[in-house]
Amino acid sequence: MSNKQMPKEFYTMMEELQSIDFVLVDLTLYLDTHPNDYKAIQQFNEFSQARRQLKNQFEERFGPLQQYGNSYSNYPWNWNESPWPWQI
Repeated sequence: MSNKQMPKEFYTMMEELQSIDFVLVDLTLYLDTHPNDYKAIQQFNEFSQARRQLKNQFEERFGPLQQYGNSYSNYPWNWNESPWPWQI
């Protein structure tokens, strides 16, 4: 586990990403059983867009969040930099 101290914004943004992810999972489960709920679909799309924007801001500042082509890497390869999301 890393002992590297990150700036407060790192933890704030990570918490916001986790909150948005929770909402998206919850809306996904709801929409699986209510596929015609237009308002819920709108909410899902709004949170999805907000997550994408926040993820991009986070990765520009702190590095990639997801592997397998879901996040870009800076040069040099920066996947070995910590802390990793599951280490905080």
